[in-house]
Amino acid sequence: MKHVLYLILACTLLNCQQQETTLYIGTYTDGESEGIYQLKFNPNTGILSDLKLVATTKNPSFLAYSPNKKFLYAVGETENGTVSAFKINENENLELINTEKTFGGAPCHVSVNSEGTKAVVSNYLGGNIALYNLNDDGSLTEASQVFDHNDTIQKSHAHSAQFYKNELYVADLRRNSLFHYNKNNTGDFDLISSNLVDFPENAGPRHFALTKDGHFIYIINEYAGSITAAKKVNANFELIDHYSTLDSNYTGPNSCADIHLSRDEKFLYGSNRGENSIAVFKRNTTNGTLEKIQNMNVHGDWPRNFTLDPTGKFLLVANKKSNNISVFSVDANTGKLTFMYDVKVPSPVCLLF
Repeated sequence: MKHVLYLILACTLLNCQQQETTLYIGTYTDGESEGIYQLKFNPNTGILSDLKLVATTKNPSFLAYSPNKKFLYAVGETENGTVSAFKINENENLELINTEKTFGGAPCHVSVNSEGTKAVVSNYLGGNIALYNLNDDGSLTEASQVFDHNDTIQKSHAHSAQFYKNELYVADLRRNSLFHYNKNNTGDFDLISSNLVDFPENAGPRHFALTKDGHFIYIINEYAGSITAAKKVNANFELIDHYSTLDSNYTGPNSCADIHLSRDEKFLYGSNRGENSIAVFKRNTTNGTLEKIQNMNVHGDWPRNFTLDPTGKFLLVANKKSNNISVFSVDANTGKLTFMYDVKVPSPVCLLF
C-alpha cells in the first residue's frame, strides 16, 4: 500500500513539474536588477517559484517571443537604444545572439510578426520606429526601415507597435495618434495613415489590443486615463466610444499603462499607475462596446505591463516601484479578479509567458 501511495505522489509531483510554464521578466536595471529574470509558473495552482537571472543586460524593459518560442527579443531602454536577440536554450536560459541599434533613444517596446520574419521597435525618445528582418537563426539584421514620427510642430513618443497580417499599427503617445502601415510588394512597409482613430486632445495613446479577427481595436490612453474603442469599417476605424479606466471616487493623479483582452475576448483589462489598479471591462462581442465592472487594487505600486497566463485562469501584474509581481485568479464567467499573493522581483516592468 505504501508503495502505491509513493507512486501516486511521485506521479503527481512529476505531473506538476511537467505542466509548469516559464515566465520571463523584463526589468529596469538602475536598482538591484541585473537584467532578464525567469520564474516557473504552475497553471494549476497559480504558484510562481524559482526566481533566477537568465541574462545580464541593461534595461530590458520589454520582451517578445518569436512565434516558435525558440528566440526572445529584448529592448535596451537607454539613451542610445538597442534591441537584442537571444536563443532560448534547453535549460531555458538565454544565450545572446546579437544586438542592433534602434536609431532612437529609450526604446520601450518590441514585437514580432506571426511569420517570425520581422520585428519592430518603438523608440520613445527618438520618436520613431525601426523595423528589422529576422534570420532563420533568430538573429536581427540591421534596421531595414526607420520611420520618423516627429514633425515640425510636435515631437513624437512612439510607444508600441503590433503587426496584424500585412498591416502594422503604431500608438504614438506624444502625437496623440494611431499610425497605420501596410506591407508592399517588396516586403517593406508604407505609411497609410498617421491618424487612424480620433482621440480626445492630449489623450496619450500608449498600448493597444486588437481582436483576433482585426475588426475591433482598444487603445489605452496614458494621459486621459481612458480606453478608446473603435471598429474597423473598410480600411479605416470608426470610433465607438471612450471609457474611463478610473473608479468614480478616485481623484488623484494617474497614468495608464498596459491593456489586454481575455482569451474569449469577452473581457478587457487595463492598468492604472497612480490609482494602482487593474480596470476590468465586460465587452460586447457583437458591437465592441465596454462596461466597466471592477477596479482591482494591484497590491503594489506603479503597475506597468501585466499578462494573462496561457490558460486564462490567472492574471499577473508587474509592479515596478514596489518590486513585486501580484497574482490574481480570473473568474471565467464574470471576468473579475481576486487577489491571491505576490512575490518579490526587482523592478519588474514586462511579463512574458
